[in-house]
Amino acid sequence: MKEIKVGLITEISAVVDKSMLAVNVGSGSLEVLATPVMIMLMEKASCQCIADYLENDETTVGTEINVKHISATPENMNVTIKSTVTDVNNREITFKTEAFDDAGKIGEGVHRRFLVYGEKFTQKAKSKLN
Repeated sequence: MKEIKVGLITEISAVVDKSMLAVNVGSGSLEVLATPVMIMLMEKASCQCIADYLENDETTVGTEINVKHISATPENMNVTIKSTVTDVNNREITFKTEAFDDAGKIGEGVHRRFLVYGEKFTQKAKSKLN
């Protein structure tokens, strides 16, 4: 792994479509951005934030996420996720994540990812089948 510095920031955006609505992902009955989808976007932004720093078979896995979903977002509205590296402790990387729609902040949280080696990690997971 190349050196990851505190303060590294990435932003991603998406337009809320039908597949992202709570009513369609099973996390509620309303036609608004589903919390699990917001969390997925937070993880995606965090992965992209450090992607250029990973080498060979290195990847990261999410180990913790603590979020608040503070405002609902309707279908067809743009959502932007900002992920900022706040701490690097050996192979554990911590991010501050924030979510915004066109009207303001909709969510925030802390996300931790751990650096692993893809093949070894996958083999260990599959060994549970034996």
